[in-house]
Amino acid sequence: MSATGTKTLPYGEAAIVEAARVIAAGGCVAVPTETVYGLAADATDSDAVAGIYAAKGRPSFNPLIVHVPDLAAAEALAVFDDGARALAQRFWPGPLTLVVPVRPGAVSSLVTAGLKTVAIRVPAHRAMQALLQVCGKPLAAPSANASNRISPTRAEHVLATLDGRIALVIDDGPTPAGLESTIVDAASGAVLRPGPITAEDIVRCSREGGSLGPHGISSITLGSRLRGSTEEVTAPGQLASHYAPTKPLRLNAMEARQDEWLIGFGTIAGEDTLSATGDLTEAAARLFDALHRADASDRASIAIAPVPGDGLGEAINDRLRRAAHR
Repeated sequence: MSATGTKTLPYGEAAIVEAARVIAAGGCVAVPTETVYGLAADATDSDAVAGIYAAKGRPSFNPLIVHVPDLAAAEALAVFDDGARALAQRFWPGPLTLVVPVRPGAVSSLVTAGLKTVAIRVPAHRAMQALLQVCGKPLAAPSANASNRISPTRAEHVLATLDGRIALVIDDGPTPAGLESTIVDAASGAVLRPGPITAEDIVRCSREGGSLGPHGISSITLGSRLRGSTEEVTAPGQLASHYAPTKPLRLNAMEARQDEWLIGFGTIAGEDTLSATGDLTEAAARLFDALHRADASDRASIAIAPVPGDGLGEAINDRLRRAAHR
């Protein structure tokens, strides 16, 4: 990193080459994906992975998602049954993470937190795909922010908590989805973390052919309950307190109280809004950006209007519950 802190480079060949150089030397870099900015390092190098945990202040019992360029690369690291392969073929590249049995020695045990499974996905974003191609290695990449803080959807969000802790940020503007990937346990059919791909999307995939685990995709369940710090974590993003601003957050607010910054939705207006028209896709893309602005405001606390829980709203409300948990 530079003497003044973390270097930022605009997306392009020079940025990718520099990022690959840092990763080859055992470092980690922040790079955009279609979901949020990720903090990437060589998933096969335990020292490099330890650098991710150190930069984020992330507990080592919390596993990381491994990013690979395609399904063939994923199958070199993990065991896919017919159901997992059907989901991968339908939703990759894209914001779906599959928890599947890891092949012995395929990645550092720090990535899996000692579990016999690995969380893996094929990203769609041009920056992460370019970096994967140049590095030629699977990349572990949790969100590029200090542990338990608001996830970053812009390069400046990364710098807000990691400036000086990492060498480089590749800036390719705001991320399109704005929420972390959906995580599905391929063995049980449980959605461990809701995200841009909904449970309904996954069930629809089953109707087009394919199965998931012993019970089939149609038996998909929601297994994303909040976990305390002493409970077993089986996939990324399951801790009860996560994605959190530094200020108290009040949910389902119909109006602002004294000294609150209100984030509106639909007909409820505020200092900011997730979507004035009530569009859940727009709300997901704006969620973390709005929380960053609220956290930086001069108000003592934050309130957010009710967001419907159907479809993508399930993932939005999951993040909000974790952000408000104290």
